[in-house]
Amino acid sequence: MSWPLHRYRSHNCGEPNEALVGEKIRLSGWCHRIRDHGGVLFIDLRDHYGLTQCVVDPDSPAFAQAEKLRSEWVVRLDGAVRKRPAGTENCDMPTGQVEIYVDEIEVLGSAAELPLPVFGDHPYPEDTRLKYRFLDLRREKLHRNIMLRGRIVDSIRMRMKQAGFFEFQTPILTASSPEGARDFLVPSRLHPGKFYALPQAPQQFKQLIMVAGFDRYFQIAPCFRDEDARADRSPGEFYQLDVEMSFVTQDDVFNAIEPVLRGLFEEFANGKTVTQKFPRISFREAMLKYGTDKPDLRNPLIIADVSEEFVREDVSFKAFKGKTVRAIPAPGAAAQPRSFFDKLNDWARSEGAPGLGYVIFDDEGGALAGKGPIAKFIPADVQAAIAAKAGVNPGDAVFFSAGQETPAAKLAGMARLRIGDELGLTTKDVFEFCWIVDFPMYEWNEDDKKVDFSHNPFSMPQGGMEALESQDPLTILAYQYDIVCNGVELSSGAIRNHRPDIMKKAFEIAGYGEDVLIEKFGGMYRAFQYGAPPHGGIAPGVDRIVMLLAEEENLREVTLFPMNQRAEDLLMGAPSEPTMKHLRELHIRLNLPEAKA
Repeated sequence: MSWPLHRYRSHNCGEPNEALVGEKIRLSGWCHRIRDHGGVLFIDLRDHYGLTQCVVDPDSPAFAQAEKLRSEWVVRLDGAVRKRPAGTENCDMPTGQVEIYVDEIEVLGSAAELPLPVFGDHPYPEDTRLKYRFLDLRREKLHRNIMLRGRIVDSIRMRMKQAGFFEFQTPILTASSPEGARDFLVPSRLHPGKFYALPQAPQQFKQLIMVAGFDRYFQIAPCFRDEDARADRSPGEFYQLDVEMSFVTQDDVFNAIEPVLRGLFEEFANGKTVTQKFPRISFREAMLKYGTDKPDLRNPLIIADVSEEFVREDVSFKAFKGKTVRAIPAPGAAAQPRSFFDKLNDWARSEGAPGLGYVIFDDEGGALAGKGPIAKFIPADVQAAIAAKAGVNPGDAVFFSAGQETPAAKLAGMARLRIGDELGLTTKDVFEFCWIVDFPMYEWNEDDKKVDFSHNPFSMPQGGMEALESQDPLTILAYQYDIVCNGVELSSGAIRNHRPDIMKKAFEIAGYGEDVLIEKFGGMYRAFQYGAPPHGGIAPGVDRIVMLLAEEENLREVTLFPMNQRAEDLLMGAPSEPTMKHLRELHIRLNLPEAKA
């Protein structure tokens, strides 16, 4: 080939191969590693596309310049491609069969001493990683995660469009959302004393798009919520695949979204199997069998309710009397040392529980016999009934969680996961999906001593107006659903309440008059007065999808510029103090809390 005319490169650092041997090429990139082997310098040059080994020996006119180079300097290298000496090839690299013999070097950008290493994937303090995120992103694993995220978003868009959905963009400056978290407020200069809100989700807008006569909407939507950080939720902002459909039932939503997610995960599963037909599990069944509405179905253990067995008068274990008691099976646990049981008890105490009672089952003369600290308080026939409900046999054990229904279920759910992991029962190389359906429309608010909405107040109640007028509110179910994968809630969704009369009645039951509907959600409520189609939707979290497919446990590992746990952007210095001029323009006076002594 003729000598390249391009100022910086004829090839990228992922391209050199045996077909180029003998040719002179030009590369530009970062000095990933510099090694001195007996006076010969080896420079691993890195750019976005890959890494190439470059060699500079003392005979090269570039040697003096090469000796000055340091890690992460940006350089241009000219040289000839040659095969690596036999035995030095690197089959793990696309460029591992060749190297560049360098005869010219130009420093394009020198680098100061690095505050964190780029080479390797060693743990480093989070605040340092976030403050110098541009360096952190040079790390191979994180760089790969971000590129994976881009490919996943591309695939989502393609699949949604193939399914007949059209992409819309909804406003960022808007009014408060019905999502229920705290809003980020933006002061209005033109309307002193008034504020916009950044959207917690495009919920109202996507419903209004349906009322306007469009049919299948989607958007990779930014959402903003002023809430505390969690491993599976970024503080400040996150992205979701926002979806809404007109003239649909719950089944229609499932049939549209399930193939998208199944195909997406199959594309990026990296050899893992993906659920082909997502099972549907009612909220009540999930709370009973798994102790959570986000069940990890990779774990085969099923929790059983054994409250009735401890009501009997001949059961003398008083700690469980009158309480909800859940039994968690532990197959093969009889062979475990005493330390296994003690460790689980200590864990339960660390979660605020008194502990986990347990019974170990053996075979004595062909009969099931229970042993352990509480077994002597439980008659043999009751032990047999517990074993039957929990599905255990000789050689197995059962752990117990007892208390009020909700905390007992929660502890049982956490214990189920822990026991499954400790016993090696949880399958790792799968993506197990399920739908959680039939959420309760209402719940009892103990603080305010009143019936209140359980989840989304804008869901259609199952049974419609008749259910609202004739049923006990706490028995009414809603057309609400979640999609869960490997114990991670990817999305919530619902068939919407599109009828103003049903909406008014639903809010009335929860103690909210029509004035609340008009004040808080007037735009949507008014729109429903003018002919709204039945509609429903869902909004899977893009960040969580990428986190699962990248096999990461924290969203910050799949997000370009995340905030820290205190919702601070350490790189850009946000939030920051406004100038007095800016505050005067916005007609805002600060009333800051007094500094603590």
